[in-house]
Amino acid sequence: MMNTIWTFLVLVSFLVSAASGHVSAITDAAFTSVKSAVETAFSFIGIMAFWLGLMEVAQRAGLIDLLSRGMRPVVRLLFPSIPAGTPAEGAMLLNMSANLLGLGSAATPFGLKAMEELQKLNPDPATATDAMCTFLAINTSAITLIPATVIALRAANGSSNPTGIVGTTLIATVCSTVAAVTADRLLRGRGGHGRGGSH
Repeated sequence: MMNTIWTFLVLVSFLVSAASGHVSAITDAAFTSVKSAVETAFSFIGIMAFWLGLMEVAQRAGLIDLLSRGMRPVVRLLFPSIPAGTPAEGAMLLNMSANLLGLGSAATPFGLKAMEELQKLNPDPATATDAMCTFLAINTSAITLIPATVIALRAANGSSNPTGIVGTTLIATVCSTVAAVTADRLLRGRGGHGRGGSH
């Protein structure tokens, strides 16, 4: 669907510029945008390497494991249907901890593993369980303490205070996660039947 929308926008832009005699403006804008993209990408490398390296040190130092242990009571509250100590719980804890630290590259495999383990506990493989839907909502909204990617983009574009986004990002992601969990709870059982594994 998005490919169709973008193709439509490009074609309309080209037709309008051709009709108004401004085709050269598209060419100029394309070259300017490409140059800007390359410059941003190169300036992005250094700051991203710094943050990812810092997060890797934190991960190897056991910070994610420490966060996982601290988050276990919250996970037990949110996912009462998942037996304690199962691989599913462990993968969810690691995913949520990695997202908290802005480690998207580490969070993704943990998230996939969590869904795989949750599916093994699913009594009806054709229907997502309450736990799967709740986890997806939390993973998508993801409370973030250190938005490394946004910090890197701000630094690459000359921000005088690249880390100034940290506080507002935390507030925004907390709000989005609360909204996601609330919607998940309110919408459970809608559509004529409950989701698999609801108890």
